[in-house]
This record gives sequence, C-alpha cells and structure tokens, in this order.
Amino acid sequence: MNRTSLILALAVVLMWSTVATAFKLTLALISPLQMLWIAVATSFVILLCATIWQQKLPLARQYLKQSAGYFMLLALLNPTLYYLILFAAYDLLPAQQAQALNYTWAVVLSIMAVPFLGQTFTLKKLISIILAYSGVIVIATQGNLLSLDFKNPLGVILGVGSSLFFASYWILNTRNPRDAVVSLLLCFGLSLPVLSVLMLIQGQITALPWQAVAGGIYIGTFEMGFAFLLWMQAMRMTDNTAQLSNLVYLSPPLSLILLATLADEPIMMSTIAGLILIISGVLFQQLKRKHRPSN
Repeated sequence: MNRTSLILALAVVLMWSTVATAFKLTLALISPLQMLWIAVATSFVILLCATIWQQKLPLARQYLKQSAGYFMLLALLNPTLYYLILFAAYDLLPAQQAQALNYTWAVVLSIMAVPFLGQTFTLKKLISIILAYSGVIVIATQGNLLSLDFKNPLGVILGVGSSLFFASYWILNTRNPRDAVVSLLLCFGLSLPVLSVLMLIQGQITALPWQAVAGGIYIGTFEMGFAFLLWMQAMRMTDNTAQLSNLVYLSPPLSLILLATLADEPIMMSTIAGLILIISGVLFQQLKRKHRPSN
C-alpha cells in the first residue's frame, strides 16, 4: 500500500474516532438541526476553498446547470436527511450505540445494489446481513436477547434508518459518477438553504453558546469537509482500495475509549459484541473467493 495514502487514511480514521464524542457533547447544548446547520456551513466553506484551489468552480456551474434536480436530490439524501436522522439517533441513544448502528449502511448498500445496480444476491450477502443485524439486535436489547426488550426503539430505528439514506446517496453517485469534490460542494451548498428554512420554521435561529458553535465547526471540519478531502486523496493514491477502506473499522474502538474518557459514557459489553457482529458482517461480504489453480 502507498505510504502517503496510508498516512492520510490513518489521519482521517483518527478524526472520525473523535466525532462521536463531539456529537454527544455538542448535542447537550443545541438541537440536532442547529448542530447540522453549523457543520454543513463549515464543510461548505472548506469544500468551496478546495474547489477554487483546484480551479473546478466552472465545473460546479456546469453540473448545476445540467443536473440541478439530480444534485438537489443528492443534497436531500446527504447531508440533509442522513445527518439529521443520525444526529437525532445520537440525541436519543448512548453515542456508542448510535455509532455502531450507523455502520450498517455498508450492508444496506449491498442489499440495495441488487435491484438498483443489477448485482447478484449471494449466500455471502445473506450471511453478512444476518451477522450485521444480529449485532443490531444485541445493541438494541443491550444483550437481553431472550426477552427482546428494546431499550429505545425510536433511537434504534433512527440509527439504522439513517443508513438507508446514506446508501441511497451512494447508489445514485455510482450510477452517475462525477468529480467527487465538486459533487460534495453542490450537495452541501444546496443543503444549506433547506436546513435554513427548517431552522426558521422551527424557530431555532437563536443565539448559541460559543461551545456549541465550536463543536459544530469541529464536526463540519473533521467529520465532513476536511476529512472527506483527505479520504478522497488517500483513495486516489492507493493501489489497494479495499485494504485502505478497511482501516475505517479502526475508528470505533478508538471512539469508545474517547467516549468513556471525555463524555463519561461507560462502555457496554453489548455494544462491543454488537459492533463486532456488524463489522464482521461488513467485512465478510468483502472476502474474495480464492481461485483454484488450473491443471
């Protein structure tokens, strides 16, 4: 694996390891909608600077002129609905649970790829689904599998449901590939007016504590904008995309440590067990069958 791409990817993993704690601390001060508005605005500025630096602003105008409806749909899916629902889950659940449930998006993507991308539904996919959603049940019941006593069903539905919007976003992106940085810029730019209208309707345009604003800026920088740019650069430079992508799964264990240390959130064994099942399901479907050598 290219050394520079590995360093960039590990830097992003460290960033993403901190954001669950940032979500929880910031949500203690403001609403999910307010936090998302600040984060999206921050990310938009970062992506705009990157687009100008790469001299791709004319491409953004071209994309918007050709496919305004398409990019509006993408913007509604991500960041608008995906992060609103995800942040609402973080607001209702312990951050460790919401984070673990969010990782089901990769499994949802493999399911949606069957009807929308014409991929085959295989035994491997079925096993990965069973593993991942067994993990969801473990987390949702906090290990009380026999009683199936769901501690916070709405939070679990939101945590898992957010993956549907993120997977839909990637399905649409796959069907119409365009420059990644420009596409993200348009998605975040078109999301801002939508979020602003929602803020106005709900009367959430108010003075906010500086700590909350700082938290939103941190999330916009290290969960979204800057992290996305570094990750895309790492993916462009690597000669092994699958291996690099698997580094993402280093993030949850580090995140659990930070949640326990900074957010005073005790680590539950059921979360660890469920997370292992979910990640196992995701990684299992990435296994490649070894070809037998021909005689």
